Amino acid sequence: MNVDQLGHNKQLAERAYRIRRNALKMGEIQGQGYIAQALGIADVLAVAYFHALRYRPEEPEWEGRDRFLLSQGHYAIALYAVLIEAGVIPEEELETYGCDDSRLPMSGMATYTPGMEMSGGSLGLGLPISIGMALGLKRKKSSSFVYTMFGDGELDEGPTWEAALAGGHHKLDNLIAFVDVNNQQADGPSMEILRTEPLVAKWEAFGWYVQRVDGNDLKAVMTAFDNARELREPKPRIIICDTRMGHGVPFLEAREKNHFIRVDADEWTQALEALDAGRTR
Repeated sequence: MNVDQLGHNKQLAERAYRIRRNALKMGEIQGQGYIAQALGIADVLAVAYFHALRYRPEEPEWEGRDRFLLSQGHYAIALYAVLIEAGVIPEEELETYGCDDSRLPMSGMATYTPGMEMSGGSLGLGLPISIGMALGLKRKKSSSFVYTMFGDGELDEGPTWEAALAGGHHKLDNLIAFVDVNNQQADGPSMEILRTEPLVAKWEAFGWYVQRVDGNDLKAVMTAFDNARELREPKPRIIICDTRMGHGVPFLEAREKNHFIRVDADEWTQALEALDAGRTR
């Protein structure tokens, strides 16, 4: 590994740390939220926004941008955290999270938030919308990519698989999806609610280029994004990211149920201290 690559890796690790810190600070404002998901997906978002995506922070609607669609509206806190780090949203707005008249509502709304391409919340819609957007960009002969993130709970939804079929049929090589497999949803462990494995074989059968990685391994995630962008086969790409809820804060990782968490006032300080301690190791 050369010096430039080592420096880039360290920068991505710092970005991931700051994304997690932004999410914890926002969560502290409301005293609750989908914090564990934000901590778990921070590494993937750091690679997406600071290694892969093409965008202009000062011009969120720039026509030449890569599009990033967040399907899970409840993951909005994670996207706000990265948009703040990217300079799309001013850092001072962090303090308004979930408040009246804020541009950072608790569930993602594209009409309010710069840099947010779709309003999420009705699960299973992110991939279908991305299919339409990728088709539209193809017809415009745009070189932009469409990135979309959804959760393993959305693999329970019929529209996700209809979209998977359409993506393979239309050979959408400008579409890169990634799914956060953390094995938790509102009703319990995802694999107990509805078993969707074997995921790699299923997506390959639908005509996708598939990679599966540890979503908390920055180098592995970066390699997967590079492979997806550089692939010369006419097919859509998906990265299956196995992540750990609450990653970076050990006492949150250890919670049996942390799909939606409430943290006692003193625990926010403990969470930030644990995150800072991990940064120095």
